[in-house]
Amino acid sequence: MADFTAKDVQRLRQETGAGMMDAKRALEACDGDMDRAAVWLRERGLAEAQKRGDREAVQGAVAVVKDRDVAALVELRCETDFVAKAADFVAVADDLAALVAAEGEDAVATRRDEVAQLAATLKENISVGSVYRLVAGEGEVVDTYLHQQSGRGVNAVAVVLADGTPELAHEVALTAAFSRPTYLRREEVPAEVVEEERRTLEALSRNEGKPEAALAKIVEGRLNGWFKERVLLEQPSAHDDKTSVGAMLGSARIVGFAQVVIGS
Repeated sequence: MADFTAKDVQRLRQETGAGMMDAKRALEACDGDMDRAAVWLRERGLAEAQKRGDREAVQGAVAVVKDRDVAALVELRCETDFVAKAADFVAVADDLAALVAAEGEDAVATRRDEVAQLAATLKENISVGSVYRLVAGEGEVVDTYLHQQSGRGVNAVAVVLADGTPELAHEVALTAAFSRPTYLRREEVPAEVVEEERRTLEALSRNEGKPEAALAKIVEGRLNGWFKERVLLEQPSAHDDKTSVGAMLGSARIVGFAQVVIGS
């Protein structure tokens, strides 16, 4: 009998959305291997694809500063939602973003003592997470978008466009904030990741009884849908779901992109 516990079954259910008995059967079939069991469930249409990052929740705040041709994003991490919303915590995140905009990404290292003091004051493990500084060069523009909850930033995007406008850069940033892409363009997706998804979709389609003659076309259609969920240029615009970001850009090009989402 496979070696797993009721807690393993519960965890698999939470990660995949599968029913209890399906999760148990999957673990039995895969000798208790959690990752293999998740794939087993997907192949049988019993679970949705889920990025691992969605399961690794962290708390904190992300701050954004845009100063002419520079945009800075800084993530400050903590343990609880309560601390993440504290005024002192948010203020430090804002100060760090302003520092990065003015002096560069490495400048956050000069504020280690301030972060340590904040941790001592708020009695939590606090650290600096992702740090980005994007600079628009000649013929380029930069813009940002920040989604806030309870007085702190939770989803921040910065975009640099060549041959575009600040308004267009903002629209791309807004779209990315809601769609949360994993990649900028299809070519950036690792070949092994694409091949693994193709095999999973082929197994899923076969298990659904799809005709063998149509299998390749069905898998390709589903794979295109999979890309659309993950690749920014293929995702629909936030204000026009019939127009992709790539089409919206026209002759403009994305030359810089960064996103930080709290809880991912």
